[in-house]
Amino acid sequence: MMSSNSANNLLDEALGFNDDGGGGGGGLLLLIEDRVETSGAFILHHLIKRRLSSPNRPNDVVVFLSFAHPFSHYDRILRKMGCNLGVQKENKRFVYYDMLNLNYPVTDGEKGAEDLLLSVYGKIQKTVELCSSREGYKNSTIMIDDISLMEVALCGSSNLVLDFLHYCYSLATQFDCLVIILNHEDVYSTVDVPSPLLQMEYLANIVIKAEPLATGLATDVHGQLTVLNKGICQGSGCSKGKIRNFHFRVKENCVEYFYPGSRT
Repeated sequence: MMSSNSANNLLDEALGFNDDGGGGGGGLLLLIEDRVETSGAFILHHLIKRRLSSPNRPNDVVVFLSFAHPFSHYDRILRKMGCNLGVQKENKRFVYYDMLNLNYPVTDGEKGAEDLLLSVYGKIQKTVELCSSREGYKNSTIMIDDISLMEVALCGSSNLVLDFLHYCYSLATQFDCLVIILNHEDVYSTVDVPSPLLQMEYLANIVIKAEPLATGLATDVHGQLTVLNKGICQGSGCSKGKIRNFHFRVKENCVEYFYPGSRT
């Protein structure tokens, strides 16, 4: 749930994020792929805190679309991490869209879903444009949790999902911001039609995979992370196209990251 308090933990090093809370901007796309049995939500929580809590980035804004949980869920978790989302929401630094109850006429089907998404996109675009006009503005971040549930909510239309993601990506390139999306990879494991995930993997600057251990369940290790950074690293020791693999353990107040075999 909560990420390590270490300023330079293995995850941040793999992402190439520097100590000022950076690592965003430049029209970047970060894709988190997890499994139903190995959630990668803790990565999303970690990135929310980074975007909102850095003293060197006081004007950053997170635009958050949730298809997975109500606001209270994220607020509870981030409070444990020392980040008050309620205050950030009031200050308009955390712009939250509750997508759990998409409301469009059933008779309109996919057309109604498309109109609703266009409306949501228009609001996101307006927020990003407003942020970019602020004095001292640095970056805005668009986060989506998660696109597998987004497809379910949109009458199973992968085309609508893909169109929407492309719209968001175009905002990233136009306004120099970051798009972060979470997806349950194994939702598509029995589907023959290529998922939107394949195109997002191609576009993504960073792909993070959260998976169960190949050796099975363990009491002191909850899963493994594979981070493919295609070359946006800003820190030292991180090269273009580098792949990093390490284990993680989710604890009550933090997440521990460590290399395989480094624990006895």
